[in-house]
Amino acid sequence: MIIAVDGPAASGKGTLAAGLARHYGLPHLDTGLLYRAVGLAVADKADDPGFESAAIAAAQALDAGHLDDLAALTAAETGVLASKVAVIAEVRAALFDFQRNFATGPDGAVLDGRDIGTRICPDADVKLFIQADSKARMERRARQLEARGVAVDRYALFHQIEERDARDMLNPHGGFYQAEDAHLLDTTHFGIEAALRAAIAIVEKAMALKAGGPKPS
Repeated sequence: MIIAVDGPAASGKGTLAAGLARHYGLPHLDTGLLYRAVGLAVADKADDPGFESAAIAAAQALDAGHLDDLAALTAAETGVLASKVAVIAEVRAALFDFQRNFATGPDGAVLDGRDIGTRICPDADVKLFIQADSKARMERRARQLEARGVAVDRYALFHQIEERDARDMLNPHGGFYQAEDAHLLDTTHFGIEAALRAAIAIVEKAMALKAGGPKPS
């Protein structure tokens, strides 16, 4: 079983994808970390003319060992770098095989990102698109950072989130939109447990229909 979970930053998609993976005993990949790792690798070249070629080289050299430093990878400024490298077609191409190979392993997988259901796994058994309003997402990300002792400028963080959403949606090489067959789940007013229960219910109904069972009410 392949489950694709898409959505904007801090919508809860990563937490829900991890919860679904635990529930169904499947491997989990946060594909956003791949782009964050590439962005982090070229952070010192962000304003250089060679930024694009450096990002392509970093993407081509990426392996699982580059995903270990979660504190650095999940920093707000790394998210901005991630969206900058994600608009480079050669970067996306280099990371495509990494994601596909993970998804098509013998046990299946849960992947979360921005284009899993549209580009990476258009044939996924179940697709979810997770959303929440920008203010709720800002507050969630702020609490995550503050829990790690990071001082947060909420005004700046809110605009970072909105700026990244706009860049990702306008990315001509991306697929950041709700797939036609994806199930929408708005987590604005949900806690983690309630959101996970809702996500599991969506997966169960979708798989029942796929198996040819009675249509759920």
